[in-house]
Amino acid sequence: DLVAFDLYSRAKSLMLTTSFSAIGGQNLRKAVDLLEQALARDSSFFLAQCQLAYAHDNLYFLGLDHTPARLAAAQAAVEAAFRLQPDAGEAHLARAEHLYRGYLDYDGALAELEIARKSLPNDPRVFELTGYIARRRGQQEEALRNLQRAIELDPRNFFTLQQIALSYVNLRRYSEEAAVLDRALSIKPDDVETKVVRALLPLDWKADTRPLHQALDEIRRSDPEAIKSVADTWFLCALAERDGAAAESALVALDDNVFGNDAIQFRRDFGEGLIARMTKDGAKARAAFTAARAEQQKRVDGQPDYGPAICVLAVMDAALGRKEEALREGQRAIDLLPMEKDSINGAHMIEFFAISAAWVGEKDLACDKLAAALRLPGTLSYGQLKLLPYWDPLRGYPRFEKIVADLAPKE
Repeated sequence: DLVAFDLYSRAKSLMLTTSFSAIGGQNLRKAVDLLEQALARDSSFFLAQCQLAYAHDNLYFLGLDHTPARLAAAQAAVEAAFRLQPDAGEAHLARAEHLYRGYLDYDGALAELEIARKSLPNDPRVFELTGYIARRRGQQEEALRNLQRAIELDPRNFFTLQQIALSYVNLRRYSEEAAVLDRALSIKPDDVETKVVRALLPLDWKADTRPLHQALDEIRRSDPEAIKSVADTWFLCALAERDGAAAESALVALDDNVFGNDAIQFRRDFGEGLIARMTKDGAKARAAFTAARAEQQKRVDGQPDYGPAICVLAVMDAALGRKEEALREGQRAIDLLPMEKDSINGAHMIEFFAISAAWVGEKDLACDKLAAALRLPGTLSYGQLKLLPYWDPLRGYPRFEKIVADLAPKE
């Protein structure tokens, strides 16, 4: 069925946008819709069933829809794939993705990958997922080895290059990140999201916002519609430059999408609170944070053991001066998602606990957690600490200033 295949192909393209795009969640939901249309036309379309499982799993895994219903939909798609072709390597690959993304079951996923490898011996996807599992386990060099092997097998795979760049971000190896992003841009020179991530690099590395500001201005001038896919980074740039008007415009472009780090996700109400806090409008900040907190409480009620949602609630309680609740929730988030379970989001639990502690006046606790976060691989950078308003309560505090100075690039 050519129509079904076209729907499947469009869905696959949308799913390759999740690395850097602010509208990745929107694209994943569109992909689910397209794949369901394809399967409605041809219920025996095995590869569409595998991709449907992957789309559902990613919505769950990335925290965009971390609900039992989404996890059950992914499980149903995996089971349907096995009914169609129980011995296919792709079916075992789909189950490996599901165990990894749905349950953080690394051993189970690796066992499925070993089965998949028998019929897919040189398939880059096997090495790619092996790399992602190693990365989540904190085995950064092992992760890079597997991702490099995947790119050797598929040298023009743009998505894999983006993921290798993310590994270098986590290791704070910015010159190597730059080289990989430049390679990616030689393949797709007009990719807006990757151009913006390349321009973001000097902000992280050297606290220099100018390349990012220029790149965003160029996108707004030449392709205004495309700014939506990088609106989260525009918002970050505006905060770093203390430009309240630009931050407001970025939030309008972001619309119902999220900003933050990995599974730590904030929405527009919280962003408005941040801007008001930055511009010293206390009443407006309190109203925005109160509205954001009410919505976040509903998310926590629906997933009471999900660390990232509780971590976000802690930051909102800190913003509202609810000290005891913020510190209790921040610690609970760390307990629920420790580094051993997920090294990437585990590091974010510690980082955002530091922000919560700073916001409620616990400066030494904040510095303890910040120092702990910086000992780990992660996206927290010199530029973020130097420029972003999250860290303003610590400015001038000697321990914090020493942490920032020690992180500064050595010219």
